[in-house]
Amino acid sequence: MAGPNDVDRDVTRELTADHREVDHLFDSLDAAPAGDPERKRLVDTLTVELTRLAAAEEEALHPAVRRHLSGGKALVAHEVHDLGAIERTLKDLEGRDADDPAFDPLVATLHEQVSRHEHEDEEGLFVELRRNLSKEELDTLGADVRRAMAYTEAHPHLRTADTPPEYEPLSMAAIEFVDRLRALFHGHIRT
Repeated sequence: MAGPNDVDRDVTRELTADHREVDHLFDSLDAAPAGDPERKRLVDTLTVELTRLAAAEEEALHPAVRRHLSGGKALVAHEVHDLGAIERTLKDLEGRDADDPAFDPLVATLHEQVSRHEHEDEEGLFVELRRNLSKEELDTLGADVRRAMAYTEAHPHLRTADTPPEYEPLSMAAIEFVDRLRALFHGHIRT
């Protein structure tokens, strides 16, 4: 999501900017009337963005957290747990139209899950990263996250050697899910 003038963002600034992009999508979703098909399109867009962001975190951020932060394995396990809950909610939303009675409650659940995750990242994990890594290391991680996002956008089957075993089944389901959503989303763009 970084623009050409944002290539010098450290990892915390990069991911915080991506969080604000996701928040903007939620704002647009909240502004659309209940039952409006635009809400479904926005959820599809949000799903692609959240999954792309999660894949970039898995690829670039999680290995660094495990290596550099005290208690890094536990921090990543918590991140994986939160991201898994978000992915399950996205999966529940997958086959539902905006006029489905479960759609709006699921969107509210997703919004709460994402907001909590963003807050924990920005007030906890990012603070620890800034406290424990040099500016150069933070900048390198920012570049790594940007590369992972760009790669994930072009190649949705991102897998890493460092992926925790408990994350793999959910990630594979998410990858298949995002493939279907991308096809759907791109279909919306062409019409």
